[in-house]
Amino acid sequence: MISIRKAGDRGTADLGWLDSKHTFSFGQYYDPAQLGLESLRVLNDDRIAPGGGFATHPHENMEIISYVLDGALDHKDNMGNGSTILPGDVQRMSAGTGVTHSEFNHSKEEGAHFLQIWFLPNADGLEPGYEQKNFSAAEKKGQLKLVSSRDGRNGSLSLNQDVDMYVTILDENDAVQHSLDENRKAWVQVARGSVCLNGHELHAGDGAAVADEQIELSKAISAEVIIFDMADYPSSE
Repeated sequence: MISIRKAGDRGTADLGWLDSKHTFSFGQYYDPAQLGLESLRVLNDDRIAPGGGFATHPHENMEIISYVLDGALDHKDNMGNGSTILPGDVQRMSAGTGVTHSEFNHSKEEGAHFLQIWFLPNADGLEPGYEQKNFSAAEKKGQLKLVSSRDGRNGSLSLNQDVDMYVTILDENDAVQHSLDENRKAWVQVARGSVCLNGHELHAGDGAAVADEQIELSKAISAEVIIFDMADYPSSE
């Protein structure tokens, strides 16, 4: 089963300094048919204008991943972390009992483009945490690179939820496959370029829910694709 969510059907928010596209219900955009998939609740495609950014604000009981595509974001939080998130970086912030943070694009010329991704954690009231790591384009070229997982295996970032996040960069001669285990679903998001998912042509901003079949990505044109392989939520374990 594949259910495609086209880029043009997403919710939108234009704040001048922020152009955001919402795959799932978020903020003032609400669609009862688009509330997320399993533990995945937010998938926002954000573009921040030069000099713009999110002032200090709170989160709690959420696993938040930022994936920068272009430009740079400066991050500060009340856990004492201060960093610059660059293309290829994956940042995970576990909000747990509560954190405050800010994210700014301090460039005066270049916009910042990133994906903001939220998962429900496997338990409320966890200790807040932070992790950031860069995964090079070479690690992702023509193959699926695990960048985040529940157990932090194979050098990936750890996540307080049973989700495996893979990223791949594909050109026309590349193809990758991914098998889903029983009782798991996937969300496939095209971050840039175009690709065929099991014969369905997808373009930047398009996404798809997948269940009960193998995932095959092929016939790509300068594509960067993310796969979230997720357990049922709440877990039956």
